Amino acid sequence: MSSPLGDIIRRQRELQALSMRQFARMVGISNPYLSQIERGLRDPSEQVLQGIADSLKTSVDVLYEQAGVPHDEDGAEPAVIVAVRADPDLSARQRSALIEIYESFTGRTGARRRRSSSARARAGASEASDSEAPRGS
Repeated sequence: MSSPLGDIIRRQRELQALSMRQFARMVGISNPYLSQIERGLRDPSEQVLQGIADSLKTSVDVLYEQAGVPHDEDGAEPAVIVAVRADPDLSARQRSALIEIYESFTGRTGARRRRSSSARARAGASEASDSEAPRGS
């Protein structure tokens, strides 16, 4: 049982001439867990996938893209994020930081969008009720 994401992770690790043991240590996970991810037996958490991407000096989105795995519900990516990803003058770490800042300002993160649209709905209802509350003069 193989997964496109696991295959990409394995190929990228091998291109950097890293053994599974070395790479697992870099990422901060166990060797068996990395093996299971690469073979498609387990899906990595967002945090582990971010560690893998950082260790490969790339982004989570690039890994998903290379694997052909859809990672955004609506499929549309803001032009700002597209531009940041495409800028060859930025390092992988700089790209990640800029994207993280953009997402924090806009409230757009892949992990949060996937986890709960109901949380956004609750927040919107709360903001609406706050704006409708009478204000003291």
